[in-house]
Formats: sequence, structure tokens, C-alpha cells
Amino acid sequence: MTNSPEIALARMRIDKWLWAARFYKTRSLAAQAIAAGHVKLDGHTVKAARELHVGDRLDVATGEVPWTVVVRRLNEQRRPAIEAQQLYEETAESSTRRAALREARQLAPVPGSELRGRPTKKARRQIRGFNEGF
Repeated sequence: MTNSPEIALARMRIDKWLWAARFYKTRSLAAQAIAAGHVKLDGHTVKAARELHVGDRLDVATGEVPWTVVVRRLNEQRRPAIEAQQLYEETAESSTRRAALREARQLAPVPGSELRGRPTKKARRQIRGFNEGF
């Protein structure tokens, strides 16, 4: 037996691969996303136990960000982000689509996105004064 972290795998569960490729923080979150239909294998919804092979095409929606990737390698372990990015290759259309979404978010941020936490004492007074006017 070798202690090499890179063992040639022929197939792997899709939820485990999504976790190892760092699309989701935990395997259970990956399984929930698959069950919700946010992950598609070659355009079809799948179950978490579905086996994934090198060369498969995945459509993954993480939040608002849609990814289309081709599986390049399989790895049982969750490795650092640099190594995880080597497990897949993003398609050109997906990359341009994500860049356009990123630019749109920068140009027109979501209202209230700059608000963080509880209102300050001054802001509470303004809110109370506004509400008393009605």
C-alpha cells in the first residue's frame, strides 16, 4: 500500500466529488443541493449516490452562481483549493456567464447589501421618528 494522496479512481459518488472539489462545504450540503435539483449531470437531475466518471459534464448552481464544469480528475480527499481546482475544467460559456454576473453585481448592488448587523443608536432614532410620522 502506498501513502500517495493521488490514487487513480475510475468512479466516485457525485456528492463526495462536489465536496472534494470545494463546491460545497460539507457532503450533506452537496447532497441537499443534489436533491433540490441544483446539480445536473449531462443535463439530467441525479441522486447523491450517482457515480461520477472522468469526462462527465456537470451543471452546478451554488447560490446565484451557475457553473458548468467537466470532470478532469477524481479525488477521495478534500485538498487545498489550488488542488481542488485541478479536479475540473470550467467551460468557456460558464466562465463568461459568471464574469457577466460579477460585473452586473458590481454595477448594480443589491439594495441594503451594505447594511451589516443591528442598527446604531442614531439609526434606531431615525427609524423610530420615521415610524411615528405615520
